[in-house]
Amino acid sequence: MIKELQFKVSPRVAHDSEELAHFVASELAVSQTRLKGVRVLKRSIDARKLPVMVMLKVRVFIDEQPTKDYLVPPIDYRPVDGRLQAVVVGAGPGGLFAALRLIELGIKPIVLERGKNVRDRRVDVARISREGLIDPDSNYCFGEGGAGAYSDGKLYTRSKKRGSVERILGIFHQHGADESILVDAHPHIGSDKLPGVIESMRQTIEACGGEIHFNTRVVKLRVRANSNEVVGVTCSGGEEFDGPVILATGHSARDVYAMLDACHVQLEVKPLAVGVRLEHPQHLIDQIQYHSKSGRGDYLPAAEYNFVTQIDGRGVYSFCMCPGGIVVPAASEPGQLVVNGMSPSRRNTYWANSGMVVELRPEDIPAAYSSHGSLAMMRFQHDLERRAFEQAGNSQVAGAQRMKDFVEGKPSKLLPPSSFAPGLQPSRLERWLPTFVGERLRKGFARFGRVARGFLTNDAIVIGVETRTSSPLRVARNAFTLESVTHTGLYPCGEGAGYAGGIVSSAIDGERCADALYRRLTAMNNQR
Repeated sequence: MIKELQFKVSPRVAHDSEELAHFVASELAVSQTRLKGVRVLKRSIDARKLPVMVMLKVRVFIDEQPTKDYLVPPIDYRPVDGRLQAVVVGAGPGGLFAALRLIELGIKPIVLERGKNVRDRRVDVARISREGLIDPDSNYCFGEGGAGAYSDGKLYTRSKKRGSVERILGIFHQHGADESILVDAHPHIGSDKLPGVIESMRQTIEACGGEIHFNTRVVKLRVRANSNEVVGVTCSGGEEFDGPVILATGHSARDVYAMLDACHVQLEVKPLAVGVRLEHPQHLIDQIQYHSKSGRGDYLPAAEYNFVTQIDGRGVYSFCMCPGGIVVPAASEPGQLVVNGMSPSRRNTYWANSGMVVELRPEDIPAAYSSHGSLAMMRFQHDLERRAFEQAGNSQVAGAQRMKDFVEGKPSKLLPPSSFAPGLQPSRLERWLPTFVGERLRKGFARFGRVARGFLTNDAIVIGVETRTSSPLRVARNAFTLESVTHTGLYPCGEGAGYAGGIVSSAIDGERCADALYRRLTAMNNQR
């Protein structure tokens, strides 16, 4: 007999398989000898009040051995014959999942990635912290795996209307991610584990006949004469590749946005969020979130938080919270200073960090930027990053301030230890952040401190600036065909095109664009 149950247990019971089996047997009033297996299907933490409990959904096997079925069945990827092919620009989650989906549909993907493979990227990423040197094609934003490869690998998303989150998680698991991502309410692979998963995806693509070209930066769309049909791309080395194009370049490819603008592809300025990276000692966040001076104890994970409020008509909220993580330098060009966060799979560092950002609308930025048209928000973003770099003495040693000092407008002469490897220097962030950002952050921090006692503290550090929360523009596309509204055969995809906000939603959008491209090629073949 197989039963599925939902219940709450203590963290200790949830952590220990033998204690869990004993609990389940007691709940069902059956002998534990009849219990042949307990498989956890879903797991989440209820820390709203004491005692903190773990909510479980389990499958129980009574008087019969557990089946070896998959929580999410694996996909059978088969070789493609190459008669139909498509170009995928970018090897982030949008591009990789588009390529895998094209293979399922019998289309050969040709993936063009401006950066290096995920392993070789590590050298360039390390040089940013060690030497302050930024390779514009290989950094935390560019290279195999995209911005998510070395900035955490969080898989939690609220975007569930456009595709199957379970399917995406299953593909990650099929390529080496731990089965826990199929179970946990807030799944997470970890920056130390994700590169291996990405390599496995590449191996699947290549084994099935797809191609992946690294150090291959697209500089031009090839458009059929006397029409607006995209038929391929040209790269910086002169290489040309034929086929309809899925454009999945990520949210930091400013040269691509400029190229699209020059090609008269319709672009739309969109809201953005900018702010700072806030770093606390993790044990303090554990104490606050688990309502205990002892913190998380032996059985609970590093605590997370999520804050959101409205200040003067704009949202102020936490973003990309990284428990047990580190703050990293995430600029993609020399002369910029950008910070981001990441966590290893065990989430076991001394620190917790998150982006703390303010919603910006096009009308919020100075009127002078309107001359840049659809690139206005991108230019504002760029200039803020350059300003942060200049305030840091033209280096990656970021300006920082103690949290309470920032709120009260006081200087911080000494800073507490930080995970930010390039180093920090005291800076009056409230003086050089745009006023409409800095003032809202200060009010937001004060409000969060009233909601969560102990959160507003000088043991926390405010580090500037966090600007890469999403794309600063949207590439307009047809709601049904998913093609550019001005250029057929061009499929703007994922976070960089303004249609996603994270790894999973980008992966879902990559699959949707692959499906749309397949429909187009099928229709064209039927007309011949």
